[in-house]
Amino acid sequence: MKFDILTLFPAMFDGPMTESILKRAVERGLIGVTLHNIRDFAFDRHSVTDDYPYGGGAGMVMKVEPLAACIEHAKTGSPNGRVILTTPRGRPFSHAVAEGLAREEGLIIICGRYEGVDERVRELFVDDEISIGDFVLTGGEMAAMVIVDAVSRFVPGVLGSEDSAVNDSFSDGLLEYPQYTRPPEFRGLSVPSVLLSGNHQEIAKWRRRQSLCRTAATRPDLLEDAHISASDRAYLAELQKVAGSDG
Repeated sequence: MKFDILTLFPAMFDGPMTESILKRAVERGLIGVTLHNIRDFAFDRHSVTDDYPYGGGAGMVMKVEPLAACIEHAKTGSPNGRVILTTPRGRPFSHAVAEGLAREEGLIIICGRYEGVDERVRELFVDDEISIGDFVLTGGEMAAMVIVDAVSRFVPGVLGSEDSAVNDSFSDGLLEYPQYTRPPEFRGLSVPSVLLSGNHQEIAKWRRRQSLCRTAATRPDLLEDAHISASDRAYLAELQKVAGSDG
């Protein structure tokens, strides 16, 4: 999987792309990350990449010429790369979106800045617009890092266990169950006995119910699209009934 990242601040990626899982994935050739400095494609001696918006208004807008040249340069190495613009107006990023993007041959990610990019960049080059949340960042670099990290987890071989991405939170629409490791007791808090029982059927049942309980308590909106069985629905109804009686 190839990632081309178009940014005004390539040094911001030094840490996230050179540590931990992503570093190992790059070293093993499972993913490739190429940073393109948009300033290198400016047409004037001062490397200007932004200008005042036509019609007035606060802030600056990223210019079309250097962005177009930078995108076309990235396309030479990734001709089938899907061009993504990080922007608050984009579709919400999610587990399912990351999984879908992992099927692409490559991603060319434009890190938006200032008040945004010249609209002609969208019209001429952009295949997809993505937002990582309903909040404002100083630039799209952080969003690009999130996208690269989340998408890379679906690339075969990137994770230590092929089951890791399958069992992650949101993989079935639910939050993940609680996790424990040694020691079995710490400061009066013990690991649930079912996890020490060796009964894998009961462990699976406990984990499923914990996921349902945690999701219902903190992210009930996820239940609408989650993969819920008849027994799951019965358990959720029981939880709701108990909650109602407690109230």
